[in-house]
Amino acid sequence: MKAALAELIGTFTLTFIGAGAGALAGSTTGAGGIVAVALAHGIALMVIVYTWGKISGAHVNPAVTLGLLVGGRVPVGKAISYWIAQFAGAGLAGLMVLVMVDHVGTDSIGETVGVLTLISTPKTILLEAVLTFFLVCAVYSSGVAGRNGNAAGLAIGLVLTMDILMGGYLTGASMNPARSFGPALAAGNLGSYYWLYVVGPAIGGIVAGLVYNLFFMDED
Repeated sequence: MKAALAELIGTFTLTFIGAGAGALAGSTTGAGGIVAVALAHGIALMVIVYTWGKISGAHVNPAVTLGLLVGGRVPVGKAISYWIAQFAGAGLAGLMVLVMVDHVGTDSIGETVGVLTLISTPKTILLEAVLTFFLVCAVYSSGVAGRNGNAAGLAIGLVLTMDILMGGYLTGASMNPARSFGPALAAGNLGSYYWLYVVGPAIGGIVAGLVYNLFFMDED
């Protein structure tokens, strides 16, 4: 329960800060842009890793949990409890963003969509898979293998930042089914594009979990 609660709070944090920054980036206040959105996500994830990493591992992402599950690093029961907590935290965050950005000159609530989302399903899925692969490999390197010591949070957070800087305009660079779920739920768009942000990150997480464990994990 303690670990699941940490996942709920952590995913709420990432979705609230990330979606809020995304919503304000398109507002009449001129607050942001893709760089601000990337930094908001990266810094939020870094803080989450340092705050909740010792308690739950700070997955805050169903694709990360899936990648660790296929690599044998997380038992099935814990993975299920994490997924429930992650989607619950993201859903609450999406609804709060909807309330917070009302009447601030934006029609966005930080949905993870880009120019490819509605025009190219294969490209959207492929890019989300590749970006998620990078993220889950960083989690394995820093969080599982412990190769970056106390810089683990910084390393993982910067991977999220770099991914959004590259893919944010194209697909929204979600890499996270929960992060996409919160705003999509609040906007009532779960039945349209959302499935792309489940399939793409799931593929990337599975491939990263299998590849890293097979080739790069020093078992001793």
